[in-house]
Amino acid sequence: MHVAIDGPSGAGKSTVARRLARELGCVYMDTGAMYRAVGLLAHRLGVDDRDDEALGRMLEAGVEIRAALAPEGQRTLLNGEDVEDQIRTQEIGMAASNVAACPSVRRALVAMQRQAAQGCDVVMDGRDIGTNVLPRAEHKFFLTASPRVRAQRRCDELRARGQAAEFDQILREVQERDEQDMNRKESPLVRAADAVEVRTDDLGIDEVVQVLLALMGRA
Repeated sequence: MHVAIDGPSGAGKSTVARRLARELGCVYMDTGAMYRAVGLLAHRLGVDDRDDEALGRMLEAGVEIRAALAPEGQRTLLNGEDVEDQIRTQEIGMAASNVAACPSVRRALVAMQRQAAQGCDVVMDGRDIGTNVLPRAEHKFFLTASPRVRAQRRCDELRARGQAAEFDQILREVQERDEQDMNRKESPLVRAADAVEVRTDDLGIDEVVQVLLALMGRA
C-alpha cells in the first residue's frame, strides 16, 4: 500500500504522515528532508543552490541520504552524519525549495524515493508525491492551511527548537516558498486530480490523522 501526502510548507504533512504510518504499520518517508539535506550540502560546499549543473555534479560525486530511527524519532543522515537538527532551520528550508526546482536534483531524489517505496507499504509526504513520485498510490491526500496559520506553526516549531523566529518574516518566507514551489517548471506543487484536499487550519494533528484514516476506511 502506498499513501501519498502532499501540500505546502507548514500544513502538517510530516507529523501527520509519521503518525499515520505508525497507525497503519507502514514505513514513513519524509522526502522534504532529502531536499533539505541536499540544500545543506550545497550550503556547506559553497555550491549555488540554484545552479542545476553544479548541483548535478555535486550529486554525481556521491551523496547518500537515508533515514534512521532513534528514540526521539526519525533522523536524517547525510553521508552517515546525523543532520536532522541542521536541516530544520528556515535558511535551509529556503535552500531546499531552491534545489527542488533543479531538474538534476529532482531526478536523482525521485529515483531514490521510488526505489525505496518498491516492495513495501509506505506513507510518503512531499510536494509532488501523488503527481510524480507515486502517481499510482492507492490513497492520495493534499493537506493545506492558510499562510498565516502555517507561518505561526513554523514560528512555534522554531522557538521550540530554541531558534529565533519573527512572525512577519516567517510569513513572508512562507508566501515566497509557496510562490516558488507552485510556479517551478520541474514538478510544481499542485494537488493531484485524484487527491482529497484536507484543510488543517482548525484541526490538531490527531484530528487530521483520524480524518485520513476515516477517508481510507480505516477508522
